[in-house]
Amino acid sequence: MTLHVGIDVGGTFTDAVAILDGRAVRGKAFSTKDVTTGILGALGVLQERLDLTEADFFAAVDRLVLGNTIVTNAVDEQKYAPVGLLVTQGFRDTLRIARSARTSERNPHLMAPAPEIVDRRRIIEVHERVDAHGEVLVALTEDAVREAVDAAIAVGAESIAVCLLWSFRNPAHERAIAEHLAAHHPDVPYTLSSDLTPVYREYERMVTTALDAGVKPLVARHFEHLAQELAARGLRQRVQIMQVHGGFLSVEETNKAPIAMFNSGPVGGVTGARLLGTQLGRRSILTADMGGTSMDAAAIINDDFRLLPRAEVGGLPTSLTAVDIETIGAGGGSLAWVDGRGLMRVGPHSAGSTPGPACYGNGGTRPAVTDAALVLGLINADYYLGGTVPLYLDKAREAMRTEVGEPLGLTEEEAAAGVYRLTASQMANALRKVTVNRGHDPREFTLVGFGGACGLFAAAIAAETGVSEIVLPRNAAVFSAFGLMHADSVFSAVQTSPWTFDRPAADLEESFESLEQRARAWFESEGIPVDRRELFREADMKFAGQIFEVTTRLTGERFEEADKEELRRRFIADYEAEFGSGTAWTEAEILLINSRVRAIGRTDAQRITDDVDTEEHQLLSREIVDPATSRPVTVDVHRGFRATGKADGPCLLEEPDTTIYVPAGASVEVVDGGHFLIRLSNA
Repeated sequence: MTLHVGIDVGGTFTDAVAILDGRAVRGKAFSTKDVTTGILGALGVLQERLDLTEADFFAAVDRLVLGNTIVTNAVDEQKYAPVGLLVTQGFRDTLRIARSARTSERNPHLMAPAPEIVDRRRIIEVHERVDAHGEVLVALTEDAVREAVDAAIAVGAESIAVCLLWSFRNPAHERAIAEHLAAHHPDVPYTLSSDLTPVYREYERMVTTALDAGVKPLVARHFEHLAQELAARGLRQRVQIMQVHGGFLSVEETNKAPIAMFNSGPVGGVTGARLLGTQLGRRSILTADMGGTSMDAAAIINDDFRLLPRAEVGGLPTSLTAVDIETIGAGGGSLAWVDGRGLMRVGPHSAGSTPGPACYGNGGTRPAVTDAALVLGLINADYYLGGTVPLYLDKAREAMRTEVGEPLGLTEEEAAAGVYRLTASQMANALRKVTVNRGHDPREFTLVGFGGACGLFAAAIAAETGVSEIVLPRNAAVFSAFGLMHADSVFSAVQTSPWTFDRPAADLEESFESLEQRARAWFESEGIPVDRRELFREADMKFAGQIFEVTTRLTGERFEEADKEELRRRFIADYEAEFGSGTAWTEAEILLINSRVRAIGRTDAQRITDDVDTEEHQLLSREIVDPATSRPVTVDVHRGFRATGKADGPCLLEEPDTTIYVPAGASVEVVDGGHFLIRLSNA
């Protein structure tokens, strides 16, 4: 018996998928503040659907992959553990100086400084100095270390971040501080910038280090609780955690750098969409992951997703490499409201799982997107999550009337239709950011929509962006959890190692060999079989005089003099692919800044052989309000749609854990593996 489990903890729901000897089942539970309770609730649903006892279920688990919101929520809500930041003397205000106060906001009165990670009272200067070549100018003494650490702890630091100037060229001083902490303060977690992100750009390196130290105590508490609960129930396997770069690591590796868990749940969905696109023969995919709290958008081009070498986390630039995901506050729980100018707004605030939308009947009085869908008749109040969660139409109508309708002089139905259209428009803008803003035409893509709420909006989003083909996976409501199980194990090692083409190839080869030694050690520590190991060499390069780099992948197992011209050619091609044909400044000198090795342990994922519903087709009908026109219309409602396989809009497909709206002028059919394919004739 082989049992694989994937879990995606969202802001509203915790989704779970299990594959037992090819048979897939899925379940949902409300997310909880302690995370663990929600996870155990979702696992309990899987146990029931597999007809296994708790003991048998956990004993049978061969693999458990988790995507979670612990770090994402901490960053979004700016709720960090108190961090003590140790910096080189004279550099106490690096975080506040930042890259200047300029943002994309055009109104100077609305321009705000970067979010504060570390209280300035806890930023402690250390008497030491290393120069740009790694030479020690001012030696670090034991007294200086002790004074700095004691000063940070005295003002309430629960975690220590160490980011010294030029430590990526010579980490000796940062390691001396680590040795002191281990010897005298073994219970205080710490992060060294030279271990976490040994690259240049001091500000981004400091932000990343401080964020990691700030979430370390939070993650440790959550994981300790989760590990205890799972072990008590009989789990024998290590939990694997999805990372921001698109692969997973063990809990032990994750605890070393927990900031890499940021956005780990949405990354699982992108991974699953890439796999689905390959299976369906679509190489250009747009993803729209709409859950209860937010919507995440990404683009997959030529079977691969885009990686950002300097990802933004919580509005702050970092030195993390991350999957390019655009997130907006537009989910089923996003609140609708009227601002001071008398304009309708949706999000970014969410009702979450508690109290939830007004229609949940848990005390919420403000209307959410789910309330709008219920007022429009797109959701069946008696069949929400297969009838397991009752909804209250009267509460949804009251909230929509008092909070949106009456302030704007609209009926409840008109207000709900406005909320629907505004939500769809905001999500379409997110898709434009990962296509049009990157130089890609969205009309050339297939939209893969997933998340419990996306089926209601996918056609509207596609129509607004010009996409004519939509795929809604058979397990759309828990698709990110499904994708987590099919992700690879990934380790990335990077080092700033300046190099130019007039220098010997052997100098660059030495840098890559050092990084590959770390990667091979990781392969061994994770027990990854030799036949599933892959190593890729990458270089961050730019033309002299430019600020930021473009990442280029190298070929071959060694870099030699004869490979220089091929590297130059590949960089220019990558540069023009990013910025447009003819934009490469070919007369300028090319600088290589960072060397990087990506180690991948390919996953031995199960194939699903039994996941198609066998229930008989039921054809019902219901009067809804067309969200495009605000007029009533009677539509067909299909349950067990896979048994019939094809229909024209307008219609609704009611699945146990999601509902799909197919508007007039569109058609839907079941394709390979039970997925829903919607085609729009008017896109």
